[in-house]
Parts: sequence; C-alpha cells; structure tokens
Amino acid sequence: MNRPALDRWALSRALTRLANANASDLAQLAAMPQADAPARRIGITGAPGAGKSTLVGHLATQRLAKGRLGVLAVDPSSPHSGGAILGDRVRMDDIEGSSELYIRSLGSRRTTDGLADNLAEMLDLMDQHGFDEVLLETVGVGQAEYAVRAQVDTLVLVLLPDSGDVVQAMKAGIMEMADIFVVNKADLPGAQRMVTDLRRIAAVARHEKDVWIPPILLASYTQPESIQALSEAIDQHQRWLGRSEERRMAVQTARARYRLRRALELRLAEFIGAQREEFFLNDFAKQMFGALDTLRSALRDEQTGGVK
Repeated sequence: MNRPALDRWALSRALTRLANANASDLAQLAAMPQADAPARRIGITGAPGAGKSTLVGHLATQRLAKGRLGVLAVDPSSPHSGGAILGDRVRMDDIEGSSELYIRSLGSRRTTDGLADNLAEMLDLMDQHGFDEVLLETVGVGQAEYAVRAQVDTLVLVLLPDSGDVVQAMKAGIMEMADIFVVNKADLPGAQRMVTDLRRIAAVARHEKDVWIPPILLASYTQPESIQALSEAIDQHQRWLGRSEERRMAVQTARARYRLRRALELRLAEFIGAQREEFFLNDFAKQMFGALDTLRSALRDEQTGGVK
C-alpha cells in the first residue's frame, strides 16, 4: 500500500505543540478522528537502571522490517527546574538511520505515573502519521506506576538479576500487568536463578482457559538471539490479542478512562494555580463532554460485545 513519506518536521512540531498544550488546547483535539489502522503499541517498562533504553534500541533494530516504527522514550523531569536530560535519544544513536524510523525523547513533566504530559494525544498523533508500530519506553518505575498498561497493547516488564525478593515482587501491581517478563543483562550473576524463581511461581498460579500466560525471557544486548526471541514473543502476544475482541474493547475503555482522568487532573492543576478569578471553562467543558462520550461509547461496546 502506497502512503505519503514521513514528514519528520511536521510530526516533530506537532509533538512539541502537544507536549506544551494546556487543557484548553487539548479540548480542540477531543473530536480528533481515530485512525483507520492504529499502530501496534509496545510498552517497555521497569525499574531505573534495568537497561530499558539499550533494550529498546536493539529491539527497534529487530522490528524495523515490520513497517514504519516510532520510538517515544520518557525521561524523568526535575521537580525543581522542570528540565530533563533526555538521555534515551543519546543511547539510541547507534540505530541505523531509516526513512521509516522516528525517535523522540519526552520529559515526564508533571506526571508521576511513569508517562508524560498529554501522552495519550501524542500516541493518537503517531497513528495519524501512519506508524505501524510504536515502542513506548516509560520512566523508571516502581511497584505501583502501571498507567502504561492502558496505553499499550503489549507490555514488556524489564527486570534486573537479584533486583529484590521475587516472591515479594510478584505481589506488586506492575508485575500483575505485564504481558512479557524480561530478565535483562543476562550475563550478570543471578539472572538464570531469577528466571527459574519466576517460572516456579508462574507454574503454581491458576490461569483461566485461553488466557495469555506471560513468557519469562532472558535478554542481553550482547546476545542478538535473545532480542529476536523477545521480538517473537511480542508477535505472539499481538496475534493472541487479534483473537480477543473482548480484550480489544477493554483496552479502549481503559484508555478512555485514563484520558478523562488526566484531563481532569490537568485542568484542576491549572485552576489551583490560577492567580485570577476569571477562568475560562467553556473549552474545558467541551473536552469533558467529549471525553465522557468516548468513555460512554467504549463502555457500551464492552457491554454489548461491539454490537450497535
């Protein structure tokens, strides 16, 4: 299928405008039409220092053959200055250039959930520019920052060898959300032991029929076959998702809820920070009604199985 060449300049400018958008600006995007063929969204999350950026760089090289690929990498912003180092782009500079590859680093700014301001709208924008797949790397997260779950189709959790008691880790919220577990830096001591412990715990867990059982993989950038195995596991999960209409509708509902919650948080932050009594709520009301309509539609589809 022929499609226009990727206009990097236009996309970069549009992403910058979205990153700086306030609630009133976002209200104008409430009616943005959804792309006919949205990109596959692959989330890469894990604790700080787990090697996410290096892993994403090598995974991007593996998956370039599958079509137009975008990489959005979130770096933590300073709570004092608001600035961010944006080192993810630096660590991905060894990816061979491609007219179908786009990499963008984002500061987390005001968010504390591992993502970035207005990220949901940015992902929609990537759809509008014809991306086949988007790799989303989160800020380093702990046990409870799992907002990325609602924004991606496949969630990869990157773990470090000897990064803590495995049994305790399995109780954590982010562990329950992952579709694929990757014990990274496989050449370090304790990597195989951690995989064995995770598999032992998974073996005694109860699973419903036809449910996806997250694979547990070892990976290292020095072992290309391990990156290929991760890529194949992502493909397997994507195929499984394609057979589950119920799962697809649940994802749509979760994304609508997240967008509504973030819009409310952003507008309330602006309201609290306002230094004058005059506050323009008209655009915000439009945005809220649009977000509520989207959530209502997603909930209706989930309840009726997509039957109009």
